[in-house]
Amino acid sequence: MPVRKIPKNYRNVTGVASHNKATGRAMFESTLERDFLTLLEFDPAVEGFEVQPVTIQWFDESDKQRTYTPDVLAHFYNPSRRTTLYEIKYRSELAERWPELKPKFRAAQRYARSQGWRFKIITEKEVRADRLKNAKFLLPFVKKGPASEADMDLLDDAINALKQSTPKGLLEHIYRDEWNRARLLPTLWYLIGTRQIEMDLDRPINMDSELRGLNS
Repeated sequence: MPVRKIPKNYRNVTGVASHNKATGRAMFESTLERDFLTLLEFDPAVEGFEVQPVTIQWFDESDKQRTYTPDVLAHFYNPSRRTTLYEIKYRSELAERWPELKPKFRAAQRYARSQGWRFKIITEKEVRADRLKNAKFLLPFVKKGPASEADMDLLDDAINALKQSTPKGLLEHIYRDEWNRARLLPTLWYLIGTRQIEMDLDRPINMDSELRGLNS
């Protein structure tokens, strides 16, 4: 559970996101934090994450005790990828408040190192890209799930037979009529969102995007 309660904020957007990978409530204090949580939920390498995971105590230059609570702690399936403690900030805020924030970040680095983790600062440069748009589009299909296993097999067999195609080309290869192609499309987005059909998710998704089967 979060160790610090996120207050209502009348300047930034605050709220709670619904994510399956979150431990406890996935609260956020800005749209940038909200969007980063979306990327964590969408990333197949992420096993789980926790918002406001720990409060770090440290002493400033005057030997006065201070506290700092980083934004997110993420765990990964691959044991070679270290658990990461994240702070999410706009670049403008980092520039304006750097003298104030730098000691906090140093304390977070020391704490993360003591736990065998790493500490990383994330800005809108890493978050606000095509992958985020694709994640927002595909996640509803992922969470809803496929219409049927038979449709999944149909799409999987077709893309592996073709080796390479596009959403438009793949659906036209399977069905001639538009109704069945439209019926199959949500399952195709599910397979792309769960990485069972390959697509470059760092580029905008459209019906002419390149697709590849996992066995291609």
